[in-house]
Formats: sequence, C-alpha cells, structure tokens
Amino acid sequence: METSSNSSEHRLGEVIRSIDRDQAESLGALLSTVRPHEAANLLESMPPDARRIVWELLEEDTSHQALQHLHEDVLEEILAQMDTDSLVAAGDELGTDDFADILRQLPDAIQEEVLDSLDAGHRQRIESVLSYPEDTAGGLMDTELIAIERRHSLELVLRYLRRRGQVPHTTDKLFVVDRAGRYVGILRVSKLLTSHSHLRVGEVFEADFPAIQAEMKDDELARLFAREDLLSAPVVDQAGRLIGRVTVDDVVDVIIEDAEETFMGRAGLEVDQDTFAPILKSTRSRAIWLSINLFTAVLASMVISLFEEAIVKVVALAVLMPIVASMGGVAGTQTMTLVIRALALEQISRANLGWLLNREIIVAALNGLLLALLVGIGASLVFADALLGIVIFVAMVANLLIAATAGTLLPSLLRALKIDPAIAGGVVLTTITDVGGFLVFLGLATIAYG
Repeated sequence: METSSNSSEHRLGEVIRSIDRDQAESLGALLSTVRPHEAANLLESMPPDARRIVWELLEEDTSHQALQHLHEDVLEEILAQMDTDSLVAAGDELGTDDFADILRQLPDAIQEEVLDSLDAGHRQRIESVLSYPEDTAGGLMDTELIAIERRHSLELVLRYLRRRGQVPHTTDKLFVVDRAGRYVGILRVSKLLTSHSHLRVGEVFEADFPAIQAEMKDDELARLFAREDLLSAPVVDQAGRLIGRVTVDDVVDVIIEDAEETFMGRAGLEVDQDTFAPILKSTRSRAIWLSINLFTAVLASMVISLFEEAIVKVVALAVLMPIVASMGGVAGTQTMTLVIRALALEQISRANLGWLLNREIIVAALNGLLLALLVGIGASLVFADALLGIVIFVAMVANLLIAATAGTLLPSLLRALKIDPAIAGGVVLTTITDVGGFLVFLGLATIAYG
C-alpha cells in the first residue's frame, strides 16, 4: 500500500514538473496513468491556469469520474468549462447521488438544460434525489438498487442476478418490497448464497430491519451507520415506498466533510475553499471573520483601558494579564470541546446538563486553586508584592470558573440559536474569558491598590 502511495505521489510530481516545462506531449502520457481521485487531487493542487491545461488533457472517463472527488470551489470552476453534452456524458459515468451533487452546483437554467437532455428514466432518478435537501438521506441516496418480492424463490433471484451480470456497488443486501413498492425488509446476499434455492424470499428475509426516512439529517444518519455497523440501508418516503439506498461511502463523505467544516470553520474559512483561489476572492472570504475577531479584540482593549490608572501605578499588572486570560481560554476550550463532542453524540440533555455544569465547576475550582496558588506565590516573590500575589490568585480562580461555566453552557445556547458551536464557539468563548479575566483581575487590582 505504501509503495502504491509513493508511486502516485511520484506521478503527480512528474505531472506538475511537466506543466512547468510546458511539455504537453509528456504531460498527456503521464496523465493517462492517473486515476480519478489522483486527478482530482492534482487539479486542486495547482493554480487555475495550470488546472485548465490538465483538465483538457485528462482522458474523458478519468475526468468525469474525478468530478465527484472535487471540492465545491474547484468543481464550480471546472463545470464552467463544460458544455451540456459533456455534463450529460459525465452523468452516464457517475452514480445518481454523485451526479445530483454536481447538478446542484449549476445555475438553474443550465441544470434544467442538462436534465432535459437525459432519458426519462435517468431524469426521474436524478430529480428524485434533487427533490430532497443535500444534507438529508434523500439527498445522499443512490437510486440504483435491487428490489425483490417475498413471493419470489431464491432460485429466481439468483437467475435474475446472473442475467444482470453485475450488481450496484457496495451491495450487501437486497431490498424486499410488496407489490405496491412499499419496503418490508431485506435479504442479505450472504443469506441468499447459503440458503437452499427452493426456498422463497419470504422464508429467509429479515422483516425487522428498519428503513431510513428520506428526511433524516446526514449527521444523524452517520451516527446510525456507526452505531449499527451498516454498509448500506434502505431509504423510504413518507408513504413507506422504497426510493433508494444510502451506502457507507456516502456516510464517510459526510463524516469527512463535517470534520473539515469544523477544522476550517474555526479559522473562518469555508470547507470547500480553493487553496489556489484568486486573491480578491480569498480576501473577501477572510475579511468577515477577521472583522469579527477585530471587534472582540477592540472589546477586550476597551476593558483594559478602563483600568489604565491602575496599570500605570502597578506595571506588573500588564505583565501578568496575559496569564489570567490565557489560562481561562485554555480551560474553557477544554470544557467546550468535551461538551460539543457530547452534543454530537446526543449524550447531553436538560436532565444531565446541570450535573455536568456542577462537575466542570468543581474541576475548574480544583485546578484553579492549585495553579493559581503557584502563580500567586511566584508573582509575590518575583515582584516582592504579596498583595499582587493574592490578586492574581483570586483572579485566576474566578476566570477558570467563568471559563468552565461558559464552556459548558455556550454550545447548547449556540445550537438553540441555530449556530454551529464548533465554528463560532471558539471566538465567543475567547471573548468571554478575555473580557472576564481582565475585568476581574484589573478590577481587583484597582480595589487593592486604590
């Protein structure tokens, strides 16, 4: 596996060097060895001008398959270069769910033009997926599946599969429906292969395997797959009719995208942002988050300015302020990270939130007493001022308690406001611990040295 990975990296490096040398012939030969996911990675690893050259030189099958692996910004740029015929051809290469995701990136007029160019059956399957939001089971589902009825014999099912010649990707089970197309259960492929062929589907199928409602959110779907160790699951509409299936590869994409969204969101960046996006586009996308952070920084500075006289009198306060704010920020982040994870796993409710808050306050108090005592003693010795040691001791303990309270309650509050706590929580928490820490520390110092 490592050898294959090294070989892929070597090929991609050769492609990039060929672009630099403008050797179109050797570049075309190198690209013929690139697989779809490698082609997508390559396209995302180069500036727009080079990206256009590589896209034009990719083999058609490879380029079509690569579309499903591209992030949104790069995909949008590539789609702008494709005409309707190329998009229709790509639809023949891709699964229903992947092609629907691509069509969602197109303007409505072009999307309708592509749909009009599809045959009736293909269009109906695509429109079925497009009718649901992309963050639901219906928006993720693949409509290509094998449905059978209870009255069929296993021998008939096996003959049908042999006649098909191939089965949909990741097929570990067949779906059992009644004559009206309503879902009634599953027949595992392993059971089909190991049972006597004279038996009927109704004698060996599992009627208690639950179906997924098309409206189920993708994060809930991911938890279900993880909890039940599923490879695939049936999707039904409100009438109970079987309309598609969700497979584990779709769920893995959801998990990766959620992780990337959390990671990028903490820096105010979009999950699908192009690494090599134009300067003005990158500037605009980052300016909003920088402005928010500027506001919080100004707010903290305004709090400090209220105690300017105390800082002038006791210069040591300026030296010790970062310690108070930093300890609160780290403690709050620890608590908030734990709570966000518990919320994602649906482990927190009103019934246990109070218990968790009490636990976090006690933990913060114990850590605060220990660490604040060390800092307080150190400050007293370094600055030869016992009063200063007492002030920073009390301020650190207080700010750790503020951090524990904010870190516990903030994620639930943000979620109630329809704001992702994993993205916005860090900025809000930092503001609370900075402002709170400065207020307590400098306020106490003003009283002590007043």
